[in-house]
Amino acid sequence: MKKLFSSIYILSALVLFFSCKAGKEPVLTSHDAGKVTAHMTEVMVHDVTNPPLAARFFAYTCLAGYEVISQHDKTLKGLHDILNDYPIIIKPKQFDGYNYQLSAVLAMMETAAKLQPSGVLMTGYEQSFIDSCKRIGFSTEVIDSSKHYAQFISKKIMAYAKADKYNRISNYPRYKLKAEPGSWDPTPPAYMTPVEPYFNTIRPLTLKSADQFVPTAPIPFSTDKNSPFFKFLLMNYEKSGDKLTQEEKNIANFWDCNPFAVQNDGHMLIGLKKISPGAHWMGIANVACNKANVSFSKAIVVNTFVAVGLMDGFICCWEDKYRTNRIRPETAIRRYIDPNWKPLLQTPPFPEYISGHSVASATCAVILTHYFGDNFHYTDSVEVKFGVPPRSFTSFEQAANEAAISRFWGGIHFKDAIDNGVLQGKQIGNWILAKIEHNTH
Repeated sequence: MKKLFSSIYILSALVLFFSCKAGKEPVLTSHDAGKVTAHMTEVMVHDVTNPPLAARFFAYTCLAGYEVISQHDKTLKGLHDILNDYPIIIKPKQFDGYNYQLSAVLAMMETAAKLQPSGVLMTGYEQSFIDSCKRIGFSTEVIDSSKHYAQFISKKIMAYAKADKYNRISNYPRYKLKAEPGSWDPTPPAYMTPVEPYFNTIRPLTLKSADQFVPTAPIPFSTDKNSPFFKFLLMNYEKSGDKLTQEEKNIANFWDCNPFAVQNDGHMLIGLKKISPGAHWMGIANVACNKANVSFSKAIVVNTFVAVGLMDGFICCWEDKYRTNRIRPETAIRRYIDPNWKPLLQTPPFPEYISGHSVASATCAVILTHYFGDNFHYTDSVEVKFGVPPRSFTSFEQAANEAAISRFWGGIHFKDAIDNGVLQGKQIGNWILAKIEHNTH
């Protein structure tokens, strides 16, 4: 078997070598597009990037790649017609001699390096990518020209990103806990402060406003044992621990995606190195692109609109989280039922309603179904490198529904937050598709 793979590799290399000798530049594939977001995920794990911010990083990075290909593909309209306040970007005439696929990848890398705190790690990957491009036949002249074009695009995208006003958040007053019955409190073991309480103030990419899709109000808090809220509380309490099946535990752990998860090590809390929900779905997008063997350009398109969906999804979801400010099951169960109760999963550090994973997963599933169909079978191996075994699905909707219910089995969400999160995610996904379809040839 090893000899067979070795022979195939040598044959592929020879074909590529002689095609380059014949004057043909190498062609990049969907794998090259996906590697950028995969490396971004590794940097995010290193930086412990929170879920909303991760979505923002993915979105602007992918917009840089899309901008390049849309300037070379007449079937795609510019993002000026799709996104809020997006500028018309005209490529200067002096840019020539570049490879637009190479420019798209480099534009993404340049943008990711500027956005992420440990962007120097992306810079290192960019250099290794350029070295690999030289080895497969790209000339130094083409690489240099491609990079100049990429840097021009990245600069424009960074200006667009800066205008969303995320950089103003650090100047806002520190978030204060409400200290009211039924309101959110930090949870063990880290008791972290709330994450991104002002994320809803930044400019959405396609939404009219952060509150465009307000879900049904959460079940009102009550300590009355006959109240709907207490019944919801008992649902979480009674479906936990030994009452979970092994499959339910497997599903909950598969979709955990909590960058803030820690474990006690003596007097220290050690981070467990998990990816965000958005990073998981970006990985799924590229699993699908590679399985379907889509073109390089389509892979960029898919990545871009999945990332756009994630960013708008988190803006919408975070609007509801901090407006409703609902208590987490862990806090409520410990306070009103059993002081020793623990959920299967660690509770993330922000209010409960609505479920962010439910929103993000449903949004991405709608968008991916648009590109790959209703019954797209795939194996999700995105988190294998982080010790999570692969899992197979028959559709993106099945995966999204499983991701949503995993939050109930994990003990970190009430059922209405999950159900209404799925509904909100579908609304956002369909809204984005309508924007794309209306403005695409």
